[in-house]
Amino acid sequence: MIAVYPGSFDPPTLGHIDVIRRAVNIFGELTVLVAESSKKTSLFTAQERKTLLEKVLEGKNVRVEIHSGLTVDYVKKIGGKVIIRGLRAVSDFEYELQMATMNRKLQPTIETLIIMTGEEFSYISSNTVKEVAHHGGDISKVVPPTVDEAVRKKMRL
Repeated sequence: MIAVYPGSFDPPTLGHIDVIRRAVNIFGELTVLVAESSKKTSLFTAQERKTLLEKVLEGKNVRVEIHSGLTVDYVKKIGGKVIIRGLRAVSDFEYELQMATMNRKLQPTIETLIIMTGEEFSYISSNTVKEVAHHGGDISKVVPPTVDEAVRKKMRL
């Protein structure tokens, strides 16, 4: 069964990696879908985020792709059946419920599976990582080393 984990991953965090690892344990393999959005200002380009994820996930039965548009369209196109979403805290639930419901209306044959991130990662978000790094804080405990290096280089820290 084909499962897809979409997100902006700007930058990828240990919380993202935790959800990916657990999804691979369930499905055996996974497609991580990097969202290319013209509405968001990103620190990294979609191609840079794809490259970072490929480095971090090497050898993990994960394929990384870039997509702009509706996730359900991509999932349907590749014959997928499941969209994986990570949930950090109760505050994320309402948004994820809205997305899952809309996706089901658009493509009733595609299910959304929500995976709770490990509690040790529940406070990590890409936005928080960027904010901490911007102010010179240590992000090495919340992102993989490759990502830490890339963030520092991008922000010239």
